[in-house]
Amino acid sequence: MADNSSNNDYWKANIRIIQISLVIWALVSFGFGILLRPALSGIAVGGTDLGFWFAQQGSILVFLALIFFYAWRMNKLDAEHGVEE
Repeated sequence: MADNSSNNDYWKANIRIIQISLVIWALVSFGFGILLRPALSGIAVGGTDLGFWFAQQGSILVFLALIFFYAWRMNKLDAEHGVEE
Protein backbone atom coordinates (compact mmCIF):
# COMPACT_ATOMS: atom_id res chain seq x y z
CA MET A 1 0.00 0.00 0.00
CA ALA A 2 2.85 2.41 0.80
CA ASP A 3 4.42 1.69 -2.60
CA ASN A 4 1.19 2.71 -4.37
CA SER A 5 1.05 5.92 -2.32
CA SER A 6 4.66 6.70 -3.24
CA ASN A 7 3.88 6.13 -6.92
CA ASN A 8 0.89 8.45 -6.71
CA ASP A 9 2.97 11.15 -5.00
CA TYR A 10 5.66 10.80 -7.65
CA TRP A 11 3.20 11.15 -10.53
CA LYS A 12 1.36 14.04 -8.89
CA ALA A 13 4.65 15.90 -8.54
CA ASN A 14 5.60 14.99 -12.13
CA ILE A 15 2.29 16.27 -13.52
CA ARG A 16 2.63 19.46 -11.45
CA ILE A 17 6.07 20.17 -12.94
CA ILE A 18 4.69 19.59 -16.44
CA GLN A 19 1.71 21.88 -15.78
CA ILE A 20 3.93 24.69 -14.48
CA SER A 21 6.21 24.34 -17.51
CA LEU A 22 3.26 24.42 -19.91
CA VAL A 23 1.80 27.53 -18.27
CA ILE A 24 5.14 29.33 -18.55
CA TRP A 25 5.46 28.17 -22.17
CA ALA A 26 1.97 29.41 -23.06
CA LEU A 27 2.44 32.72 -21.25
CA VAL A 28 5.72 33.48 -23.00
CA SER A 29 4.87 32.28 -26.49
CA PHE A 30 1.20 33.20 -26.80
CA GLY A 31 0.88 35.85 -24.11
CA PHE A 32 4.04 37.94 -24.48
CA GLY A 33 4.66 37.15 -28.14
CA ILE A 34 1.11 37.72 -29.45
CA LEU A 35 -1.46 39.09 -26.99
CA LEU A 36 0.73 41.51 -25.03
CA ARG A 37 2.97 42.49 -27.95
CA PRO A 38 1.34 45.93 -28.45
CA ALA A 39 1.70 46.71 -24.74
CA LEU A 40 5.37 45.68 -24.78
CA SER A 41 6.23 47.62 -27.93
CA GLY A 42 7.34 50.72 -26.03
CA ILE A 43 10.15 48.93 -24.18
CA ALA A 44 13.41 48.73 -26.14
CA VAL A 45 15.64 45.63 -25.91
CA GLY A 46 18.66 45.12 -28.15
CA GLY A 47 17.58 47.65 -30.76
CA THR A 48 14.01 46.37 -31.07
CA ASP A 49 10.87 46.40 -28.96
CA LEU A 50 10.27 43.86 -26.20
CA GLY A 51 7.19 42.32 -27.83
CA PHE A 52 9.11 41.51 -31.01
CA TRP A 53 12.03 40.21 -28.93
CA PHE A 54 9.75 37.80 -27.05
CA ALA A 55 8.14 36.62 -30.27
CA GLN A 56 11.47 35.99 -32.01
CA GLN A 57 14.24 35.27 -29.50
CA GLY A 58 12.91 35.45 -25.97
CA SER A 59 10.53 32.54 -26.39
CA ILE A 60 13.34 30.32 -27.69
CA LEU A 61 15.55 31.19 -24.71
CA VAL A 62 12.68 30.54 -22.30
CA PHE A 63 12.02 27.16 -23.97
CA LEU A 64 15.65 26.19 -23.51
CA ALA A 65 15.52 27.28 -19.87
CA LEU A 66 12.37 25.17 -19.40
CA ILE A 67 14.11 22.11 -20.81
CA PHE A 68 17.00 22.48 -18.36
CA PHE A 69 14.60 23.24 -15.48
CA TYR A 70 12.53 20.14 -16.25
CA ALA A 71 15.59 17.88 -16.45
CA TRP A 72 17.03 19.29 -13.20
CA ARG A 73 13.73 19.05 -11.32
CA MET A 74 12.96 15.53 -12.56
CA ASN A 75 16.41 14.31 -11.52
CA LYS A 76 15.76 15.76 -8.07
CA LEU A 77 12.28 14.19 -7.95
CA ASP A 78 13.65 10.82 -9.06
CA ALA A 79 16.24 10.93 -6.28
CA GLU A 80 13.58 11.84 -3.71
CA HIS A 81 11.48 8.80 -4.69
CA GLY A 82 14.37 6.38 -5.19
CA VAL A 83 13.90 5.86 -8.93
CA GLU A 84 17.03 7.61 -10.19
CA GLU A 85 19.18 6.01 -12.86
